[in-house]
Amino acid sequence: MTAGAQERVGLLARVPVLADLSPEDLERIADVAQPRRFAAGEIVFREGDASNTCYIVRSGRARAVREHADGRQLALATFGPGDIFGELALFDDERRSASIEAIEPLEVLAILGPDMRRCMEKRPQLAIALAASLARRLRATNERLSSQSFQTVQSRVATVLSQLVEQAGAGRTDVALTITQAEVAQLAGSSRESASRFLAVLERAGVISQGRGRLTVHDPEALGNYVY
Repeated sequence: MTAGAQERVGLLARVPVLADLSPEDLERIADVAQPRRFAAGEIVFREGDASNTCYIVRSGRARAVREHADGRQLALATFGPGDIFGELALFDDERRSASIEAIEPLEVLAILGPDMRRCMEKRPQLAIALAASLARRLRATNERLSSQSFQTVQSRVATVLSQLVEQAGAGRTDVALTITQAEVAQLAGSSRESASRFLAVLERAGVISQGRGRLTVHDPEALGNYVY
């Protein structure tokens, strides 16, 4: 196996939905995975585009958004190293249900749906694992939408920051996040003004500090005091 193939297998093994697969299965997927790069701000695919490829993040971050007819956007999720997105393309060729934008320089492994479906025909447990991943993604989305219906803006923003800290997989203090106030507001389902006011409260309390396009969480545990 080449060094490049070994690196791809190693990345696939860290993807939760693929973690229980055998090394042989991971090698099959690695054989059909192709590296791709996207610049910060570049659109990976748009809502309504033809769907034939899924992506696994090697480095960088991306976000999923849906756009309202009046131009407003709703941020659905963010993705970092080891995350998978666009996986519906592995099961059918329907149109994309959301747009994916690179938040920062993004490196991914791209897997064509037809290639993965051939792998699933040979290894049915792969299809089961991917279906379970989709179910978890749907459950998490439903829970987030439900909580946004009842939580205050402060609670929603604190929850979003806690989730981003957990996703970053960093230490317990001084976790740096590459995100703007507008993006925090979108993820929290609030206006930018409301989110900005609460972020200022957190900054005065020493929980976070803000910079241009960046936010550092100094005390992740303290965020829990604002979630109710």
